[in-house]
Amino acid sequence: MTKEINRNNFNEEVLNSSKPVLLDFWAPWCAPCRMIAPVVEKISNELEGQVVVGKVNVDQERDLAMRFNIMSIPNLVIVKEGKVVENIVGFRPKEDLKNLLEKHIS
Repeated sequence: MTKEINRNNFNEEVLNSSKPVLLDFWAPWCAPCRMIAPVVEKISNELEGQVVVGKVNVDQERDLAMRFNIMSIPNLVIVKEGKVVENIVGFRPKEDLKNLLEKHIS
């Protein structure tokens, strides 16, 4: 299950997470973002308990988008132990994303 990530829960859900975190930076008006959303949701369900999957609306959370230097969306970022370990811009197949995440699961 994906979580909405915002400035209020960012530290708890992302920086302090003991699990890898997949952040999906998106916006409602972004067609490619809507294409990747079901893929992100499937990954969230398949890796439940092993990773945290969060969605960051760049229109509502401009500070978080700036913090991660998000220039285009969709942009997926994998954070582990508070540090960015992967940055994926654009659409990728589910298996590619899942494989990237799995290599960061301890």
